[in-house]
Amino acid sequence: MTQDGELRAAVAAGVLGSEQAHAALLQSIVEVARAIFGAQAASIFLLDEAADELVFEAVAGEGEGELVGRRFPSGTGVAGWVLVTRQPLALDDLGKDRRFARDAAESTGYVPKALMAVPLLHDERALGVLEVLDPPEGSPFGLEEMELLGLFAGQAAIALDLLQRARRAKTVLDGGDDALAAVARLTAALAGREDDAGLRLLAALEAVLTQK
Repeated sequence: MTQDGELRAAVAAGVLGSEQAHAALLQSIVEVARAIFGAQAASIFLLDEAADELVFEAVAGEGEGELVGRRFPSGTGVAGWVLVTRQPLALDDLGKDRRFARDAAESTGYVPKALMAVPLLHDERALGVLEVLDPPEGSPFGLEEMELLGLFAGQAAIALDLLQRARRAKTVLDGGDDALAAVARLTAALAGREDDAGLRLLAALEAVLTQK
């Protein structure tokens, strides 16, 4: 997508300057998911398409505060399999499954015994993966748990998409194109206004940006 197209998408979604808010929402999703399942950890991976890597975007529990930003090749382990196949997966004995990348887990400092993972899909795009690791002993992951995690995945996919849009908008702002940067700054300044004049100006700006 061109810089102009990226800016139009950002303006339409109203995400300029909102990266921190969306990152905080993703963190809250993994924290609530971990609490509900009584799991040792929960994490959200973002697919970095340009680098073809999965990136820890939010972590709760084991590894929290240490793993965010850590990267792996996109096909790594269970998360990579779920991303590629777009299929959810629950495993109660990871040591017996060939998809489990023990070396990658060991490099994070935490090797889970069981996990549940679902793809994060938005507008038919695979954005990443949501994982919940190690439920309480004697509480294996089942169909009911998978369905519940799917509800979290829907919200996480929306937040992840908005986060990506916010980051692309920031790239436009920092990209050195004076005309686009000026429009982006203007839109960011107006985004928080609710008065009629501000809303009319935003509508006019959107009309200009969407002209064929």
